[in-house]
Amino acid sequence: MKSNIVIFWILTAYLVLLAAVYTVWNLIDHGGVEWVGSTAILLSGGLTGFIAFYLQLTRSKQGGELIEDLEDSDIDDGDPELGEFSPWSWWPIVLAFGASLVVLGLCIGFEFWLAFLAAPIVLVGVVGWVYEYYRGNFAR
Repeated sequence: MKSNIVIFWILTAYLVLLAAVYTVWNLIDHGGVEWVGSTAILLSGGLTGFIAFYLQLTRSKQGGELIEDLEDSDIDDGDPELGEFSPWSWWPIVLAFGASLVVLGLCIGFEFWLAFLAAPIVLVGVVGWVYEYYRGNFAR
């Protein structure tokens, strides 16, 4: 966890410095501040700072390292249950297709018809993925 904390603090410092350089560069080059880019880079630095602070606070409250950070740990020492994974599921592909059509419909301008037509595909993908284990061969 310590390496993650250091990486996020370095990333925070880099993004804050980059926001300052970006803002000054735009002032010199264009004579004004480009607010969208400067704000986005600065907020990205703030987000990584929040993550670094949270990880540092969590590490200090737990009083130790994670199993993954110990040099003498084996792969069996970690938590055996990391979640459920279904390699045979087609629902993530349906959901990704629907989401990509929605984003494409929103990106091509004010042609929202594609996003409206793709919204039911997203709904079917979400419902299918959530209820995958309630019907069919894999019902529990």
